[in-house]
Amino acid sequence: MASRAHDLGAWLRRPDVTSDLVQVLKSVIAAVAAWVLADRVLGLEQAFLAPWTALLTVHATVYRTVSRGAQAVLATTAGVTLAFVAVLLGGRGVLTLGLALLVAMLLARVGVLRDEGVTVATTVLFVITTSSSTGPGSLLDRLGATAIGVVVALVVNVVVAAPLRDASARRQIAEIDRGLGELLSDMADGVRAGADEERTGDWVERTRTLDGRLESAWRLVYEARESRWGNPRRRGGDAEELSRVLGRLEEGIAQVRGMARLIYQSAVQAEDWDAVFRTTWSDLLEELGRRVADPQGDVIALHEDVDDLASRLSSADLPDQRWPLYGA
Repeated sequence: MASRAHDLGAWLRRPDVTSDLVQVLKSVIAAVAAWVLADRVLGLEQAFLAPWTALLTVHATVYRTVSRGAQAVLATTAGVTLAFVAVLLGGRGVLTLGLALLVAMLLARVGVLRDEGVTVATTVLFVITTSSSTGPGSLLDRLGATAIGVVVALVVNVVVAAPLRDASARRQIAEIDRGLGELLSDMADGVRAGADEERTGDWVERTRTLDGRLESAWRLVYEARESRWGNPRRRGGDAEELSRVLGRLEEGIAQVRGMARLIYQSAVQAEDWDAVFRTTWSDLLEELGRRVADPQGDVIALHEDVDDLASRLSSADLPDQRWPLYGA
């Protein structure tokens, strides 16, 4: 039980998870605030459009809230207007609903509405099936509720944890570093013990897990860059440097996966490693893992140790068939 609680706590502390939870919180706050303002304060007939629009408008950054939010607003407005015109011309009925939905779905394939196209249809569906008013006043009421949702979403996205994502991106990269370093150290232990198929296969799977975290880190870095656009809390950041670090991590994870696969093939073929090579190389691998996991670790300094190992073994009496493995 304690182990599960620890795993849950570690998962919740992950930067990508924290970022998503903050986004969920902002969406909920925006929707509730828009509903209270439209329903309890202003008493609008179709107040549900306010929280509906707020949910569509809140995005990860202020810039995206404005850019994607503008499309959501356009889609919602088109849906409200289309529903109003359909009911005005054809009355409330199944045929009116069907024709309005047909036009709405066609609009969903057009230009700027493409990304938010289904919003037109769902808005038409909600408005026609829940409203009994067809006058011009009802149209203004619906457009007013839509506007409230937009404004509330913008305010919440700026005020509630304005998303400058540099810190989250750095924490995610640090987690990947630690994960890669721990994997390298485990590989060193496994090589010393004579790695079997199950253990080496697990190493390959762990590199795929690191790839998944790398994708999350790239998303956070992009959002870190984007979060400065139009954000009143923007300050100098290092998104470009983080991008360079992630590029190097991508290459490192790929190389470790290749290394793990070579060891896996060696385990499958039951190859015996030279004792001197196994001991020296596993010690280097363990030291590499320790330095990769440490943000201040000097990895480059190990190049000389690797070159020294290759130089010493090049004159040693090693079986020729093992050199492709040792060299790789």
